[in-house]
Amino acid sequence: MSETRDCNGAILNEGDNVTLIKDLKVKGSSTVLKRGTVVRGIHLTDDPEEIEGRTDKVKGLVLKTCFLKKA
Repeated sequence: MSETRDCNGAILNEGDNVTLIKDLKVKGSSTVLKRGTVVRGIHLTDDPEEIEGRTDKVKGLVLKTCFLKKA
């Protein structure tokens, strides 16, 4: 399995905390996750371009790593 990296090239590991670098709309919802939102305790997926995580507002998010930086 290849390494999962954030937008700056830092390697992401299971359980890391990441921060959003851009406002993101949540599909199927009117919620917008603001830049700087912290996603705690990420879960790595089979795709090195995606992670699973949760915020205070939304549970079960799948996020692209190009919009994340390691916290």
